Amino acid sequence: MTIRVLLADDQNLVRAAFALLVASAPDMEVVGEAATGREAVHLARASRADLVIMDVRMPDLDGIEATRLIAADEDLAGVKVLVLTTYDTDENIVDALRAGASAFLVKDTRPAELLDAIRTVTAGDALLSPGPTARLIERFLRSPSAHHTPGSGPDCLSDRERQVLTLVARGLNNTEIAETLGLSPLTAKTHVSRIMGKLEVRDRAQLVIVAYESGLVTPGTSGQRQ
Repeated sequence: MTIRVLLADDQNLVRAAFALLVASAPDMEVVGEAATGREAVHLARASRADLVIMDVRMPDLDGIEATRLIAADEDLAGVKVLVLTTYDTDENIVDALRAGASAFLVKDTRPAELLDAIRTVTAGDALLSPGPTARLIERFLRSPSAHHTPGSGPDCLSDRERQVLTLVARGLNNTEIAETLGLSPLTAKTHVSRIMGKLEVRDRAQLVIVAYESGLVTPGTSGQRQ
């Protein structure tokens, strides 16, 4: 299957570089280029892209708001958004995840890593820059503006599902979850899919936000709430 990629960045040279990189992969093709957030939303609908590489800072409509519009459009339910930006800040990452992004990477990511990220996200997995992710989510959730709703979402989950959600929030993939809990990878994947259905979220990135905001995983810890 060829992965259809839409590029959204206000800098012509950046888009051209990304276009060359994506075109170099035999399993990918560029189906559109957008210079503004509003254009990105329009082209996501018109091009039927599988994935949008979205810059945060763009004119007309910023990348986070464009991501929010794409994620909220039922006709674009299968479209994934990979936010790629120079600005590695707490607000950017948390806002991007809340808006519906499936991935967040900084622009100094190596070309091969970006191509792998496109494949990972298109396959249905979340991918977050490992270095900044834990620190920024925890720092944001410590701030007075963070909206905690302890015990809300995960209350509908079984004990096993809560364990799985905790491990997802720690950044483990299905294979690692399976090894940790003594399950088969298929069973772990089934648990994750069932959790996403119960919590009505799009992907694993959204599960991370639910786990932290509900208090199932708390800043500075990696375990479940007692």
